[in-house]
Amino acid sequence: MPALGAPVRSLPTLQKLGSTVDRNLDAQAVAKEWFLGFADAMGSGNCIRIASLLLEDAFWRDMLALTWDFHTYEGRDTIQQFIADQLPKFQPSAFRIRSDLIRLYVPYDDIVCIQAFFNFETTVGYASGIFRLVPLADGSWKAHTVFTNLEDLRGFPEKIGALRNHEPYHQKWTESREREREFLDEEPRVVIIGGGQSGLTVAARLKALGTNAVVVERNRRIGDNWRNRYAALLHDTVWYDHFPYMPFPSLWPVYPPAAKLGDWLESYAQSLELNVWTSAKVTSVEPGMQGKKWSVKVVRDDGRERVFQVNHVVFALGFGSGLPNIPNIPCQAEFKGQILHSSQHKRATDHLGKKVAVIGACTSAHDICGEYVAHGIDVTMVQRSSTYVMSAKEGIPRLTGGLYLENGPPTDIADRISASFPTFLLKLVHQRVVKDLAEADREISDGLRKVGFKLNMGDDDSGPFPLIWKKGGGFHFDVGASQQIIDGKIKLKSNGGITRFTPNGLLFEDGSTLEADVVILATGYADGRTAYLQLLPSHLHDAVQPLWGLDEEGELYSVAREIGGRGSQATKVAGLWAMLGNLAMCRFHSKHVALQIKAYEEGINVDRRVD
Repeated sequence: MPALGAPVRSLPTLQKLGSTVDRNLDAQAVAKEWFLGFADAMGSGNCIRIASLLLEDAFWRDMLALTWDFHTYEGRDTIQQFIADQLPKFQPSAFRIRSDLIRLYVPYDDIVCIQAFFNFETTVGYASGIFRLVPLADGSWKAHTVFTNLEDLRGFPEKIGALRNHEPYHQKWTESREREREFLDEEPRVVIIGGGQSGLTVAARLKALGTNAVVVERNRRIGDNWRNRYAALLHDTVWYDHFPYMPFPSLWPVYPPAAKLGDWLESYAQSLELNVWTSAKVTSVEPGMQGKKWSVKVVRDDGRERVFQVNHVVFALGFGSGLPNIPNIPCQAEFKGQILHSSQHKRATDHLGKKVAVIGACTSAHDICGEYVAHGIDVTMVQRSSTYVMSAKEGIPRLTGGLYLENGPPTDIADRISASFPTFLLKLVHQRVVKDLAEADREISDGLRKVGFKLNMGDDDSGPFPLIWKKGGGFHFDVGASQQIIDGKIKLKSNGGITRFTPNGLLFEDGSTLEADVVILATGYADGRTAYLQLLPSHLHDAVQPLWGLDEEGELYSVAREIGGRGSQATKVAGLWAMLGNLAMCRFHSKHVALQIKAYEEGINVDRRVD
């Protein structure tokens, strides 16, 4: 049931619109006619006319192009006010529709729309957009969604392709590369804390924009954050996870092992000549000196210290940046065996001949249990609450709308289509997708229920994405562990909560016990701000808003944004950024971070105020 005062949202079905559609219509002609009116109204600042081209319950999602922030505006009146406030600031012009990217989009028999891409310019840069038109009863078409996205800054293009460095410097390369990496001749303009996919993709984007950055990575090698975890850590398909400027080779497996991805991260940093300091740790981020916003102290394992004065610090510490979430299960000290959080689990072979209990029933728990089974180790999954489970084979193509496939659209196009769906609208779409997916996965789900595994359909029956946005967990994309549970290879304990540890295992509320030599806590992480706050002085802690989760517009709080958000205390932590997420999110949003930092550094007026 919607919260009091929340809008009642629904999909623009033909029944709701009172319309029918001839599937042989000329989508090009319809899209171009609508776009002519839209471009003219946007160029002249005619807000009333713009609003007349939208449905009453339309959405407009903007990423930096017209707000220098991430916003989703809902409802024609709200959008009209947004346009009235922002057009004078950005003065959009030079609108051009992409004739090659107009198509009739029919995800369901009762939902028909025309999807089209366009480009335009503003006073600060070059932008792209996507609109989706739906048919009305009178035969006209109006927009249900509009998406605008900043692509490049005016005067500061990425130095790629024809703009790459054309000067030969073969004999100087080794020496100059070492001096650049150690920042012997100039200070970095950005410090990036963390050398996983979040940090490296931001560094690559900044390098393309001519902004030097140092990546500080605590591990001995780039990629150790993947190598040191279990082998089945990555569940996304290879074509969903391409890196910017350097896609995966076409001969790679569909699901790369964690260690293989770790090697890729290392080669990515080397090939793109990113300046990475491994075996190094940032120990403090304090208000800066010498006219800079932040003073960042870096300590290397050999004892060398250096303090950088910079305007920008990117926290790229990943989902596990918070402290491990350790459940309060009494009598842990009585247990004679070993208790590990999943973040401490290295390899199943460490526990050969032992009995293992894994507390948790989401992705990490399934992966770890599957690895134990592969090595013939007795393992029991302890499920305390229900889990959303879908097969990766059936689920990923459906949930991504068929965008990330072997022969799908180019990744840049797929990323923008994916981003163009406002979160609240996508949730409605996924309620249908998840229902179809449940039917496709019926054999697996029926088998799991039969052995006592507790399943759910996600928040409001909308599957994994709302769970991801809300807490980054609560689901599992299955690649084989579910069948192992059904077959009894992974034992299951799901009837009753845990009362306490015993010397030899666990005691449950129903009086039953489970013997174990090792207990793995696959219980996730606490607030991701923990690691951030440990580096910042205490008087700034209140200014750091949540990192994950959705704000009132359905946008992630701090991903690809300054960590102070839009609140009154945001200026206290201006120049501190958060970048985290899966590989696809990092590929797309890393450019948003880099564009904002570049704009600040070049003196472009980044005005986030929306009147």
